[in-house]
Amino acid sequence: MTETLPLDGRSLTLEQFLSVARGAAVVSLEVSARAGVDAGRRAVERVVAAHRPVYGVTTGFGGLSHQSIPPERRRELQVSLVRSHSSGTGAPLPTDVVRGMVLLRANSLARGNSGVRPEVIDRLLDLLNHGLVPWIPQQGSVGASGDLAPLAHLALALVGEGAFVPRSGPTPEPAREVLAREGIPPLSLVEKEGVALLNGTALMASYLALAVDDLRGLLDAATVAAALSFDALEGNPESLDDRLGEIRNSPEQRRAAAAVRALIAGSGLAVHRATWSGQDPYTLRCLPQVLAAVHLGLAFAEDIARRELNAVTDNPVVFAGAEFVCGGNFHGQPLALALDTLALPTQYLAAFSERRTARLLHPALNRGLPAFLSPEPGVSSGFMVPQYLAAALVNENQTLVHPASAASLPTSADQEDFVSMGPWAGVKLRRMIENARRVVAVEWIVAGQALELRRPKAGGNGSEAALRALRTRVAPWTRDRSPADDIARVAEAIASGAILREVRREVRF
Repeated sequence: MTETLPLDGRSLTLEQFLSVARGAAVVSLEVSARAGVDAGRRAVERVVAAHRPVYGVTTGFGGLSHQSIPPERRRELQVSLVRSHSSGTGAPLPTDVVRGMVLLRANSLARGNSGVRPEVIDRLLDLLNHGLVPWIPQQGSVGASGDLAPLAHLALALVGEGAFVPRSGPTPEPAREVLAREGIPPLSLVEKEGVALLNGTALMASYLALAVDDLRGLLDAATVAAALSFDALEGNPESLDDRLGEIRNSPEQRRAAAAVRALIAGSGLAVHRATWSGQDPYTLRCLPQVLAAVHLGLAFAEDIARRELNAVTDNPVVFAGAEFVCGGNFHGQPLALALDTLALPTQYLAAFSERRTARLLHPALNRGLPAFLSPEPGVSSGFMVPQYLAAALVNENQTLVHPASAASLPTSADQEDFVSMGPWAGVKLRRMIENARRVVAVEWIVAGQALELRRPKAGGNGSEAALRALRTRVAPWTRDRSPADDIARVAEAIASGAILREVRREVRF
């Protein structure tokens, strides 16, 4: 029997979010939360009956908030809002981003502060439980009054006027046909429900939660690849001494150093050289310090993500006693900050990795390995051009790392005069992580080949486990071939976590 995840607007965890966004967990509205949603709805109905001026309920929106709406047109206002704001463009959002966005909008409404009927939340959850993905264009949100355009396209699908991603083929399917096929009635919006669906930061929060998950996996993969390189380049483990992190007051540094120590334990290559007068390059000697910075950035962003999973980001919101409060919880600045912050550690991982790959291939720097690890230098180019790929991806990230939230363009006749640009921060961060994943895949492949060239000496237990996991996917390089499929295969294994699970079955780090 499939266990159902109950939403109450207060207790959604990152792990539960991922089980829906990237899984098929069944979701429902928790019983006590349903009662709270009913109470919020009754407050809206009292305001409507009393003809009180409330933003977005009895008035217009944004720069038109001064306009009073006649009673007979207030429901039309909500539908008109959804239609007019469905102005996105570009390719559709990825499936996991959309599923996360639908879940977060439903969870926010489940708190009971948005004044919608429970049916609105039920229809959102129907989309998730039926595996339906609204067709939502990627571009068009500035992340200020919520993710207006993307959420409008979501709402448009709910009312039967938008589209869904087809189960097969490239053409969007009309929403009314899909809903009819699935036995889901189109939603008829009443007062407050259009603005409640649109006002929120669900897209930015979805991007952030998914990026946190992606970067956690990428950090672990980068640590394994670095350990492989540490062995292959015969690094000196003195720099991994736990006492260095202790006297720097850095638990993150100690954690990173401990992980690399665990991976190279038992190595016949990475050994302390008391009589050696030189020092390792920073990409080996400063592994704990740089990886510590990635841990710090990730922890900062994860803290914000966990808060935002249960945030109410509507406007206006209703409190006990039918008190309506207008504010700015829809503003995406905290999310934009977290997304932009995560771009930096993502770039650290990619740039750090590429420099080790370059060193492994450089005959003057790789401590006796063949130039480019070529089986026949001259006839064979070896891994010369995979390093070009890594350098190109790092350069692309050097442009993408510029913070989106550092710039603002006012909207809505200057009513919204400072916006977050958080959605673009999410889009480019996702691309940066994909780029960095491929850079780390190149290092894993190159370092694995280099480790084999050190035979009969062996690397540490973790490095050897990583090499075995690599060899189930990528054959040794005995003559030149296209490395493109190898890189794609390893990058996908990093993204899925499969290659890390194989290493962890043998070594804990």
